[in-house]
Amino acid sequence: MTSLRERILLYAGLTSLTALSIDGLLPALRRIGAEMAEAPPLSTQSVIALFIVGMAIGELFLGPLSDAVGRRKALLLGLGLYAFGTLVAMLSTTLPLLVLGRILQGIGVAGPKIATRAMIRDQFEGDAMARILSFMFTLFILVPMLAPLLAQGLMALFGWRAIFAAYLAIALLLAFWFIRRQPETLHPARHIPLRPRTLLVNAASILAARRVSLLIVATGLVFGAQLLYLATAADLFFDIYGIAETFPLYFALLALGVGLASFVNARCVPRFGMETMARAGYAGLTAAGLALLAACAVSSGKPPLTLFLACAFPAFFAIGILFGNLNAMAMRSLANMAGLGAALIASGSSLVSALFATLFGHFYAGTLFSLATALTLAGLLAFLLTEWSRTGDTGPIKPVGRT
Repeated sequence: MTSLRERILLYAGLTSLTALSIDGLLPALRRIGAEMAEAPPLSTQSVIALFIVGMAIGELFLGPLSDAVGRRKALLLGLGLYAFGTLVAMLSTTLPLLVLGRILQGIGVAGPKIATRAMIRDQFEGDAMARILSFMFTLFILVPMLAPLLAQGLMALFGWRAIFAAYLAIALLLAFWFIRRQPETLHPARHIPLRPRTLLVNAASILAARRVSLLIVATGLVFGAQLLYLATAADLFFDIYGIAETFPLYFALLALGVGLASFVNARCVPRFGMETMARAGYAGLTAAGLALLAACAVSSGKPPLTLFLACAFPAFFAIGILFGNLNAMAMRSLANMAGLGAALIASGSSLVSALFATLFGHFYAGTLFSLATALTLAGLLAFLLTEWSRTGDTGPIKPVGRT
């Protein structure tokens, strides 16, 4: 029997493919843009944004599939698609082909992302699930801290295509570990066949639940604020502070805030509960966003670097508090449909985040105003939606069509 510690490590590794695929490519965006040139309406920002869109598509397919055939098969199918997309991107000679590879990567990475959440929901619930997710995110956050630095080293030695070669090697290693050590967590008696009407009815019942649908939007807003930062980080540090070569170090410093928060949250959830921790996260995110807005107001949108870091670190700490709790809160009514539920939560929040980040990304003009506004609005609006969701029915959502 695989130990809990090993399962958490494995789940963290599988989940980290998402962050690795986003953050590891950030130092290469400027070089890719220079080598391939932009192809309107595509740009190097599309390399990030359309990966998220692909992930949302994959989540809608692979989530229900994991309920129908089991978590293992769905996860391994996703890893296979991810590996194929990685090869397409690595061998691409034009930006549209690279973006196509990224979309395929996004579709594939949904397998590990959704299946791991469903496996956790199969085994844990409530505050225990929030605690496991927080421990997992604590390990997972090492990826965005280290990925840009390691990717910049690979790029300096072998070019940006070496980053995709590393993605492929990591995916194959995780697949081998998963096959050898992780048993199926979904009993055959709990399988739900892939029938269009069954899926539509079950999806409708999930989305009709206020405690799920409102939390999907809230999660998307929080992730959207972070995604805006990820999509503009390299330009932001270069345009405002003239930082290029040392960008991964500053990126790692802010990512440390998310990792530290996940560790703190794992310790505090058993004592205070996930709803109390979520409220604290919202308060911190909104306050940090307002502080950054004030700093921008007195500095024409370009506050000193130390002041920016002093505002951004607590903002990302707050986001780290929110991630594990919001997912656990949204999933707690979905014991019988963890795969479909995780898919709807993940894809819905991914689409919301992509729209939110794209909207505010259009307002980026070489200042921090758009990021500060996004952080503030994400914290405030997501808090209001979460409080509204608390008025919904707390009972489990029962599926139709179970075998």
